[in-house]
Amino acid sequence: MAAYIKLLVFVVIHMFLLVSADVRKKEESLGDKVQQLMEWNNKKSIIRLNGDKFRQYVKASPRNYSVIVMLTALQPQRSCVVCKHANDEFQILANSWRYSQQYSNRLFFALVDYDEGSDVFQSMKLTTAPVFMHFPPKGKQKKADTHDINRNGYAAEMLAKWVGERTDIQIRVFRPPNYSGTVILALLFAMIGGLLYFKRNNLEFLYNKTSWGIISLAIIFAMTSGQMWNHIRGPPVMHRNPNTGQMHYIHGSSQGQFIMETYIVMLLNTAVVVGFIMLNEAQTMKGDPGKKRILSLVGLGCVTIFFSLLLSVFRSKYQGYPYSFLFK
Repeated sequence: MAAYIKLLVFVVIHMFLLVSADVRKKEESLGDKVQQLMEWNNKKSIIRLNGDKFRQYVKASPRNYSVIVMLTALQPQRSCVVCKHANDEFQILANSWRYSQQYSNRLFFALVDYDEGSDVFQSMKLTTAPVFMHFPPKGKQKKADTHDINRNGYAAEMLAKWVGERTDIQIRVFRPPNYSGTVILALLFAMIGGLLYFKRNNLEFLYNKTSWGIISLAIIFAMTSGQMWNHIRGPPVMHRNPNTGQMHYIHGSSQGQFIMETYIVMLLNTAVVVGFIMLNEAQTMKGDPGKKRILSLVGLGCVTIFFSLLLSVFRSKYQGYPYSFLFK
């Protein structure tokens, strides 16, 4: 009986030692991974990964840290304009975290370029770029761990909000100072001041209604088409359907828009206004009745066709809107 007890004690101790060694090995492995990531992070705020490093430091266990990965295609031959803009915003976000007081080894920012890790894209079944993903310390990824660029854009502020929702780490975005706007504004005022100085004896052009009307309309078209929304939210220029490859220039939801969409709306609004101006000019102009008739018909055609197209854009974004004009 005593022999059996000794054997049992020996087996229990042996198993305990094996488990302890396994735990110690995992802790050492985790420590090595975190140390390596911190070394890379001290050199660059965004850690560049290939396929092997991605699997080792992002996918493989153990992990006690979150990783925000941007899967992108930055090589010039890929001609991905959106990728470049998104990379700039991602860099701002990573720098804001790297130099914040809350910075720790709980969160890392990484990048996988298609030309350096195409196998990662294949394993993740991705056919488009850029894509932002959150890899949590434990458990499987959820749908919300992939950032919805089409709905929320890729501005650093929106990415920081998404990171906060997924990791409970709040990052305050610090943008580097940009003096280009100040310089342009100073040059504009200098040009206007110089023009007024040299034309000080002939300032009738300041009372030109047509010039002020064109300037006012340009500002109205820019604001009503959504340029300010683009500046704040940073949406993509357009979107390619990953399944069909078809390009979409109009966002399918009333909660979002593409940059190309704002230019389309601006041009349609401009065409409608030009049509109304033609109708007004045809009514007030003197001379050949035939020219007046042609001008009025052209103006009426502009208003009819382009307003119908504008209404079609509205219908495509607000599903169920019952009214249309010429085009469905």
